[in-house]
Amino acid sequence: MRKKPIGKLISHLYRRNQKILSKKLAPYGIGSGGQHSFLKIILQRPGITQEQLTNELKFDKATTARSVKQLEESGYIERKTDPNDRRSQLVSPTAKALEFAPVLQAILDELNAGLVHNLSEEEEDLLIDLLQKISIDPDE
Repeated sequence: MRKKPIGKLISHLYRRNQKILSKKLAPYGIGSGGQHSFLKIILQRPGITQEQLTNELKFDKATTARSVKQLEESGYIERKTDPNDRRSQLVSPTAKALEFAPVLQAILDELNAGLVHNLSEEEEDLLIDLLQKISIDPDE
Protein backbone atom coordinates (compact mmCIF):
# COMPACT_ATOMS: atom_id res chain seq x y z
CA MET A 1 0.00 0.00 0.00
CA ARG A 2 1.34 3.39 -0.98
CA LYS A 3 1.44 6.00 1.77
CA LYS A 4 -0.26 9.35 1.17
CA PRO A 5 1.92 12.46 1.19
CA ILE A 6 2.22 14.11 4.61
CA GLY A 7 1.26 17.52 3.23
CA LYS A 8 -1.94 16.13 1.73
CA LEU A 9 -2.91 14.44 5.01
CA ILE A 10 -2.24 17.60 7.03
CA SER A 11 -4.18 19.69 4.50
CA HIS A 12 -7.14 17.28 4.65
CA LEU A 13 -7.16 17.35 8.46
CA TYR A 14 -6.95 21.15 8.46
CA ARG A 15 -9.88 21.55 6.05
CA ARG A 16 -12.00 19.03 7.95
CA ASN A 17 -11.16 20.73 11.24
CA GLN A 18 -12.02 24.19 9.87
CA LYS A 19 -15.35 22.95 8.50
CA ILE A 20 -16.37 21.52 11.88
CA LEU A 21 -15.09 24.59 13.71
CA SER A 22 -17.02 26.95 11.44
CA LYS A 23 -20.27 25.10 12.20
CA LYS A 24 -19.64 25.12 15.94
CA LEU A 25 -18.66 28.81 16.08
CA ALA A 26 -21.28 30.19 13.67
CA PRO A 27 -23.99 30.49 16.36
CA TYR A 28 -21.64 32.80 18.28
CA GLY A 29 -21.00 35.09 15.32
CA ILE A 30 -17.42 33.95 14.84
CA GLY A 31 -16.64 33.24 11.22
CA SER A 32 -14.00 31.35 9.37
CA GLY A 33 -10.60 32.65 8.37
CA GLY A 34 -8.99 31.94 11.69
CA GLN A 35 -11.06 34.38 13.75
CA HIS A 36 -11.01 31.95 16.67
CA SER A 37 -7.19 31.93 16.56
CA PHE A 38 -7.08 35.72 16.72
CA LEU A 39 -9.60 35.80 19.57
CA LYS A 40 -7.68 33.18 21.54
CA ILE A 41 -4.43 35.17 21.34
CA ILE A 42 -6.22 38.43 22.19
CA LEU A 43 -7.76 36.76 25.25
CA GLN A 44 -4.32 35.54 26.33
CA ARG A 45 -2.53 38.82 25.62
CA PRO A 46 -4.85 41.82 26.02
CA GLY A 47 -3.37 44.95 24.44
CA ILE A 48 -1.51 43.04 21.73
CA THR A 49 -0.96 45.01 18.52
CA GLN A 50 -2.30 43.95 15.14
CA GLU A 51 1.29 43.68 13.94
CA GLN A 52 2.09 41.26 16.77
CA LEU A 53 -1.02 39.23 15.91
CA THR A 54 0.10 38.99 12.29
CA ASN A 55 3.57 37.82 13.29
CA GLU A 56 2.41 35.42 15.98
CA LEU A 57 -0.24 33.69 13.89
CA LYS A 58 1.67 33.81 10.59
CA PHE A 59 -1.22 35.41 8.70
CA ASP A 60 -0.84 38.26 6.24
CA LYS A 61 -1.74 41.81 7.31
CA ALA A 62 -4.94 41.86 5.25
CA THR A 63 -6.26 38.69 6.91
CA THR A 64 -5.40 40.08 10.33
CA ALA A 65 -7.15 43.38 9.58
CA ARG A 66 -10.23 41.59 8.25
CA SER A 67 -10.48 39.20 11.20
CA VAL A 68 -9.92 41.95 13.77
CA LYS A 69 -12.59 44.09 12.09
CA GLN A 70 -15.10 41.21 12.11
CA LEU A 71 -14.37 40.38 15.76
CA GLU A 72 -14.80 44.05 16.64
CA GLU A 73 -18.10 44.25 14.74
CA SER A 74 -19.29 41.12 16.58
CA GLY A 75 -18.48 42.77 19.91
CA TYR A 76 -15.66 40.44 20.96
CA ILE A 77 -12.79 42.90 20.83
CA GLU A 78 -12.04 46.59 20.92
CA ARG A 79 -9.23 48.53 19.30
CA LYS A 80 -7.49 51.56 20.68
CA THR A 81 -4.66 53.63 19.30
CA ASP A 82 -1.34 52.77 20.91
CA PRO A 83 -0.30 55.85 22.94
CA ASN A 84 3.35 55.04 22.18
CA ASP A 85 2.81 54.68 18.42
CA ARG A 86 -0.21 56.41 16.91
CA ARG A 87 0.06 54.25 13.76
CA SER A 88 -0.48 51.09 15.81
CA GLN A 89 -3.71 49.61 17.17
CA LEU A 90 -3.90 47.81 20.53
CA VAL A 91 -6.46 45.00 20.54
CA SER A 92 -8.21 43.87 23.72
CA PRO A 93 -11.08 41.50 24.55
CA THR A 94 -14.46 42.87 25.60
CA ALA A 95 -16.61 41.53 28.44
CA LYS A 96 -18.45 39.48 25.81
CA ALA A 97 -15.17 37.81 24.79
CA LEU A 98 -14.18 37.12 28.40
CA GLU A 99 -17.56 35.50 29.00
CA PHE A 100 -17.23 33.47 25.78
CA ALA A 101 -13.65 32.30 26.50
CA PRO A 102 -14.60 29.10 28.39
CA VAL A 103 -17.07 28.18 25.64
CA LEU A 104 -14.41 28.70 22.97
CA GLN A 105 -11.91 26.60 24.91
CA ALA A 106 -14.48 23.80 25.36
CA ILE A 107 -15.18 23.79 21.60
CA LEU A 108 -11.46 23.66 20.79
CA ASP A 109 -10.85 20.92 23.39
CA GLU A 110 -13.71 18.85 21.97
CA LEU A 111 -12.39 19.28 18.45
CA ASN A 112 -8.87 18.25 19.47
CA ALA A 113 -10.21 15.23 21.35
CA GLY A 114 -12.06 14.19 18.20
CA LEU A 115 -8.89 14.41 16.15
CA VAL A 116 -7.03 11.93 18.33
CA HIS A 117 -9.85 9.69 19.55
CA ASN A 118 -8.36 6.66 17.72
CA LEU A 119 -4.90 7.17 19.24
CA SER A 120 -3.45 5.96 22.50
CA GLU A 121 -1.99 8.57 24.84
CA GLU A 122 1.52 7.55 23.74
CA GLU A 123 0.58 7.86 20.06
CA GLU A 124 -0.96 11.27 20.68
CA ASP A 125 2.23 12.45 22.42
CA LEU A 126 4.35 11.09 19.57
CA LEU A 127 2.13 12.75 16.95
CA ILE A 128 2.40 16.10 18.73
CA ASP A 129 6.18 15.77 19.01
CA LEU A 130 6.53 14.88 15.33
CA LEU A 131 4.22 17.66 14.13
CA GLN A 132 6.11 20.18 16.26
CA LYS A 133 9.36 18.90 14.83
CA ILE A 134 8.28 19.30 11.19
CA SER A 135 6.54 22.64 11.79
CA ILE A 136 9.76 24.42 12.74
CA ASP A 137 10.46 27.08 10.14
CA PRO A 138 14.10 26.75 9.03
CA ASP A 139 14.16 30.47 8.15
CA GLU A 140 13.40 31.57 11.71
